Amino acid sequence: MNKFASTLVLAASALLCAVPASAQQSPARAASTGGMSPHETISAYIGGNRRTGTLVTISYGRPYSIKPGTTEVRKIWGDLVKWDKADRMGADEATLLVTPLPLEIQGTTVPAGAYTLYIVPSESGTSKLAFSTNIGKWGIPVDEKHDLARFDLKKEAVENTVGQLTLELANDASAPNSGVLNIVWENTKFSLPFAVKK
Repeated sequence: MNKFASTLVLAASALLCAVPASAQQSPARAASTGGMSPHETISAYIGGNRRTGTLVTISYGRPYSIKPGTTEVRKIWGDLVKWDKADRMGADEATLLVTPLPLEIQGTTVPAGAYTLYIVPSESGTSKLAFSTNIGKWGIPVDEKHDLARFDLKKEAVENTVGQLTLELANDASAPNSGVLNIVWENTKFSLPFAVKK
């Protein structure tokens, strides 16, 4: 990792605001306390381990399907999160991705750096994940004017209902230096494969 990338990762890491596991709430407790969304920071060494991989990190708020202050389970896709409208893909501050090396996604290079991620889900068309250069802001209203790029998401149904927005970063064993970002909530999973450019 070069000096610029190291400095960038340190600066972006200062923006990441993870809540300790002890402060996170169960769905039932969230409903009884007004529905606070815990924050989480996830990361994965893409293309290897701690010594050989590239650490990609995402920080985001994790809203529950339960309506704040109630026990009512909300419909997520197409209702709380509208079809074909930009959504912050989280709660509170905008979702933040940090990568110390460029990413290759669907033929486009995303330079090393920090990006706001947001989603434009579609019921019958192609859902998109946007990388925005406007970072360190509140998640709404979604800023669509600073997009670096938007990428097509694969959308599929999941068998078991997921009651809280969940983002997952994982290695893709089918190709070197490759990974996948999964976005799972309710009965739907969106996924975006990517590769680290070394």
